[in-house]
Amino acid sequence: MMTAIIDYESGNLHSAEKAFQRMARETDAGTVVVTSDADVVARADRIVLPGDGAFPACAAALRARGGVYDALCEAVEDKGRPFLGICVGMQLMASKGHEYEDTPGLDWIGGDVVRITPDDPKLKVPHMGWNELVITQKHPVLEGITSGEHAYFVHSYHMHVTTASERIAHVDYGGDVTAIIGRDTIIGTQFHPEKSQATGLRLIANFLNWRP
Repeated sequence: MMTAIIDYESGNLHSAEKAFQRMARETDAGTVVVTSDADVVARADRIVLPGDGAFPACAAALRARGGVYDALCEAVEDKGRPFLGICVGMQLMASKGHEYEDTPGLDWIGGDVVRITPDDPKLKVPHMGWNELVITQKHPVLEGITSGEHAYFVHSYHMHVTTASERIAHVDYGGDVTAIIGRDTIIGTQFHPEKSQATGLRLIANFLNWRP
């Protein structure tokens, strides 16, 4: 089994690579590779799309790598390979992003990525630091993880989903902020599991051993 973490020059992959490789070793879940090779993405049994920065820049960087983009879409849309999007990688799963300019996403989860607007003016944006998960939908990747556990966030935008059942968890930051989305063989986390200590490592291990 091989898990591909896509490198499209939109984020520091060192922490993610180390966390995924560690949990793959500990759970005998095969190999983990960071790659910008379309052939590797096409062969992967699971795919991870990280992302740091602005939605338009990340979307453009991914689409600029035509072979990788095509291999990703074929693997996820046609072959149903398990997929995990992280931070902006999660946001790219949306229909459209509204950061700086309207930008189409992958449209795997219906909805829009919009700026966080806390109802308490004392709460700063970006939303940065630890927050308690509120899990509203069961999911195999969340096995052993419960509401109240903490995850690490760094973001100014989040996703408004069209279908409520596709929002799996949220946090409270002056109002509901989407934390996890998913359906079928795809899932995304707004937070960084690789920086979320025991909770994040458990989620990574679950994803690496997920058999949809």
